[in-house]
Amino acid sequence: MKVLIVYYSMYGHIHRLAEAAAEGVKSVNGADAEMRRVPETLPEEVLEKMGAIEAQKAFAHVPACTVDELVSADAVIFGTPTRFGNMCGQMKQFLDATGKLWMEGALVGKAASVFTCSNTQHGGQESTILSFHNVLFHQGMVIVGLPYTFKGQMKMDEITGCSPYGASTIAGAGGSRLPSENELEGARFQGRHLAEIAMKLTK
Repeated sequence: MKVLIVYYSMYGHIHRLAEAAAEGVKSVNGADAEMRRVPETLPEEVLEKMGAIEAQKAFAHVPACTVDELVSADAVIFGTPTRFGNMCGQMKQFLDATGKLWMEGALVGKAASVFTCSNTQHGGQESTILSFHNVLFHQGMVIVGLPYTFKGQMKMDEITGCSPYGASTIAGAGGSRLPSENELEGARFQGRHLAEIAMKLTK
């Protein structure tokens, strides 16, 4: 069973969560994970001004995703940074290209999940995931979140991302904060949970 992890990362925070989600998927017997980046839409000079060129070299080896790859996957995990409480433009443009799949009902019944990242603790992580779900519902996908059986989202001794809607991390001012071990464990749990549900749906 193949789980596709489709994400956009500018500075590497979402990429790290994607790697952790892939680890979670692969911990399920019979499940494999493939990581894909959505195509970049910003010109290189803009990325350079934003200080993203060097950061993106760390995951430049990850192939760009095509919409047809969504069809061949048994389940999909999407990762997007938060942009004013919504998914980033790169992810939106990628999803806007799935109209043909919607017409064909090609994604109906596939398990899907979402994780995210924001600069601040209250930067719209939950609204980003919830608004992302609108697209997945229109595609007829089966939404999978991050249940409270992942106890890390109930921690009170540290500032941390993750909610019942999905794993998340807080990048901090200037992107200086990397995902914590608790946040990475949330992504692993989410990947494993999605794979387990997808296994049941594909039997």
